[in-house]
Amino acid sequence: MNQHAPARQPGPLPRRVLVTGASGGIGRPTVGHLLAHGIAVTAVAVDESAPWPSPVRYLTLDATDEIAMGQAMDGCDAVVHLAALAHPSLGTPLRVFGNNVISTFTVLALAARHGIGRVVIASSINASGVNLNPHQPLPAYFPLDEQLPADLADAYSLSKQVDELSAATAARAWGTDVVALRFPLVKTRDQLHAIRAEVTRDPVSMVRTGWAYLTDHDAARAVLAALRAPLSGAHVVGLSAADTLLPRPTEELLDAYAPTVPRRRGFVGHEALVDTARAQQVLGFTPRQSVHEPVAAAHAGRHPGRDD
Repeated sequence: MNQHAPARQPGPLPRRVLVTGASGGIGRPTVGHLLAHGIAVTAVAVDESAPWPSPVRYLTLDATDEIAMGQAMDGCDAVVHLAALAHPSLGTPLRVFGNNVISTFTVLALAARHGIGRVVIASSINASGVNLNPHQPLPAYFPLDEQLPADLADAYSLSKQVDELSAATAARAWGTDVVALRFPLVKTRDQLHAIRAEVTRDPVSMVRTGWAYLTDHDAARAVLAALRAPLSGAHVVGLSAADTLLPRPTEELLDAYAPTVPRRRGFVGHEALVDTARAQQVLGFTPRQSVHEPVAAAHAGRHPGRDD
């Protein structure tokens, strides 16, 4: 994958974007964020969902369907691929791996066929395999970054690793520019507050992801940044809020729950344990929302939907 590059001014907005997985936890806020920026959206999901605003062209189809997906791409100049079986428990290993890998490769190949130059795909913090590995290994080091050694033992994590390789292949074979966003836990602020309470009672449950999270609004902002970033080739980009999910200082959390994991640097206050330098340098993206910040403060002075 391409190495860090200096941040540059974002490029022009796409005119119409195809979004797969549009009814999901990242898909729906992404569609809303794109609409707020005047971008037309073709929304794709496998089942019927709540009504969409009238500007949205909504299609019920499976992202592995080559013919239907090809038709859905007509008139689009960018693609955001979020559709996936997002946990190993959502099907047999063959079903989870096959669905995720085939849908991603289908989207990439069809985008190239339709002359679409920019594709953003949802990878995951689980692409390293560490978090969902039944052997429960700890990461090789903190902060987590895009070069973290993989330790794979489940179909979902493997599918995300292969998706990233598919992105690199698409860039090499067809000249498609692809950004694979490694999302951590992504939820609404209300959902994150509830999860924070649960994890506070059991901090070990999220130690392997460094207690990383991102609000759904910041996730949508990251997608738009990836659509506009002036880059070429394939890039894997790790994401996280600026802090950890838990209210305890980061060094204190590591001392208590991961004392044997090497630390490549010190951590100040509640600093996140995901290295987001690439997100800043390649995409020009920095998170804005914190689960520890009152909602009113998080939105102070910002225009709803357009704080990109």
